[in-house]
Amino acid sequence: MRYSIRLCLIVVIGLSYNTSFCQSSSPSVFSSLTPVEANQVGISPDRLSRIDKMCQTAIEENEVPGIVALVARKGKIVYHKAFGYADNTSNRKMDKNDIFRIASQSKAITSTAVMMLWEQGLFRLDDPISKYIPEFKDPQILYSFKSSDTTFITKPADKEISIRHLLTHTSGIGYGVIDGDSRMRKIYQKAGVTDLFTTEPITIEESIKKLAKLPLHHNPGEKFTYSEGLDVLGYFIEIISGQSFDTYLREHLFDPLGMNDTYFYLPADKASRLVTVQTKKEGKWARYPDTFYETDYPISGAKKFFSGGAGLSSTARDYAIFLQMYLNNGTYNGVRILSRTTVQSILSNQTSDLLGQNSFYGLAFGGLTQSGANRGGQGSAGTFRWGGYFNTQYYADPEEEIIGILMKQTQAIGGDNTGWRFGILVGQSVND
Repeated sequence: MRYSIRLCLIVVIGLSYNTSFCQSSSPSVFSSLTPVEANQVGISPDRLSRIDKMCQTAIEENEVPGIVALVARKGKIVYHKAFGYADNTSNRKMDKNDIFRIASQSKAITSTAVMMLWEQGLFRLDDPISKYIPEFKDPQILYSFKSSDTTFITKPADKEISIRHLLTHTSGIGYGVIDGDSRMRKIYQKAGVTDLFTTEPITIEESIKKLAKLPLHHNPGEKFTYSEGLDVLGYFIEIISGQSFDTYLREHLFDPLGMNDTYFYLPADKASRLVTVQTKKEGKWARYPDTFYETDYPISGAKKFFSGGAGLSSTARDYAIFLQMYLNNGTYNGVRILSRTTVQSILSNQTSDLLGQNSFYGLAFGGLTQSGANRGGQGSAGTFRWGGYFNTQYYADPEEEIIGILMKQTQAIGGDNTGWRFGILVGQSVND
């Protein structure tokens, strides 16, 4: 279960913070992601049009209510279209510039912000997180659990949790309400840890300090366990930068890249572009009911909880800009966000064989090994990718210089085959 969730859906004391270190003008000027004819960048227009049929069929056969698909190659957009409906109840058609809850696609953005601060020499990746958040000192592993009253016994972990562990989902921290271990779900709920999203007046500091007191799945570094580690790092960014997490991302990442539609909470003038989360009810598309979260969290409520692991909303084009920056080795449109050497580290295998022979995890993304690439339909070796809780997927292939993004907003539907089909259809369109 934990593996399927992974795929669907990774204080400096006495030192003043200098914002000028965060990004600089790059000597190599890259143009912005603009549309071109597919054949200009080695893509067959006829073969690319097969994506049209796939999306249209998915809508007609009730697999999904609506889709936005984007394909870019060599820094240019060759495909960006919308299909179906953003909200079936009101008959609002999907627009290619609509805004989606990207959930776990937030993780790579948070990791990037961590690495931007790391480039300033403010910490080491193997520093214990307790050096900056003391509540994490002396972590404990779950040893036994009593279901009748949710009490538990722990034993000491064999090492401290490091920043690298948090980036790579090897810290042993769980994921509360979506955790594969029912014991952890109950422990997190009882402790009042906020998972994923909320409209309540809660801060990440408050939630993370509760989380720090809870037991781990295993010793840090021992296994890959999808976790709230990126929420911990959101709070860590606040400590290191001296800014609120949302402000840091806006000033040092989103504004410099021109990601003008990416937010934790949408401005009022953009709220109408938010796509509705839908599910099937008696064979028809309907708004997904509020469960442990309210689905309108990006536009309502207290708007105080900045989840580094799942809280952002964005557009297909904005996320393509973010991925293109990586394909450009840290630069986009004349602005350098990361160095080429840092990008190499981020995209490298940090988890050895913990994810098997076909996949690995770096410092921000899941990655594809040569063995995984050989299976076909997922890109070349080194392709980096992930997805989100509300049925969004992306990948970027450095060898082919391709970006593929598929945005939907659904929950609890089953039978959606667009994700795996999309990768095949993008790959088969290469014509050089």
